Amino acid sequence: MISLPKSAFVQSVVQVASRGNLTSHGFDLSAFKPIVNRPPLSLSCFSLQKCVAKNNTNVFTSLAGLTQTRFSHTDLKVPDFSEYRRDQTKPHNARTVDSEIERKLTSYLLLGAGAVASVYSAKAIIRGTVSNLSFAADALAISKVEIKLDDIPEGRNVTVSWRGKPLFVKHRTDEEIEIEQAVDISQLRDPQTDAERAINPKFLILVGVCTHLGCIPIANTGDYPGGYFCPCHGSHYDGSGRIRKGPAPLNLEVPTYEYITDTTVVVG
Repeated sequence: MISLPKSAFVQSVVQVASRGNLTSHGFDLSAFKPIVNRPPLSLSCFSLQKCVAKNNTNVFTSLAGLTQTRFSHTDLKVPDFSEYRRDQTKPHNARTVDSEIERKLTSYLLLGAGAVASVYSAKAIIRGTVSNLSFAADALAISKVEIKLDDIPEGRNVTVSWRGKPLFVKHRTDEEIEIEQAVDISQLRDPQTDAERAINPKFLILVGVCTHLGCIPIANTGDYPGGYFCPCHGSHYDGSGRIRKGPAPLNLEVPTYEYITDTTVVVG
């Protein structure tokens, strides 16, 4: 600690120029000699240097002359965690790289197993959702109907229920086929040839719902031979189910069907 003589002159100088160079204020400090005081001794040590070396202390001295001594605790025991360490890392010369690779391998195996389980779970959820959204077996059975064409006499029309709608199946005569094939489609409201509406010319399969307002036409009636007539609003269809007169805008619908044999057809 460094201190100056406590005189009125010095204290007045300190108050006037507490910081900076005193010579800038016209004072000459060469005549003054600083008095150095020895640091205070510890109660348990004869000198500060011996106390520092003995007690592992840190000494800090500020510009104001205050000295602080901090003692470090050396009597604390460091806990031993060797029981919790892996066997590979217990030796002091163990290679940490090998241990790290082993730990990563275990993590990768667990991650892969979790990924495989997640994929199978997602697959099961998707399959269950799709199965619930698809048609049931009884609904699929109702959506298709099998028709024996040998049971329908020539020139007759048979009505079959299909998906809640009437289905017209007509065994046409050769004369009716010739009449329908000779029609000029350029004069039709909904142009379609007879070949486009009947895979087998002998059998015409139509959905018996009028395309105007959904009424049910009557077979073998109307202004056209072998055609269909809707009495509700006066729509006339020819022997191929094409609209020829009345308010209906389109021809009678031809459902999707497939011939299993020459005499058996499946509709739907």
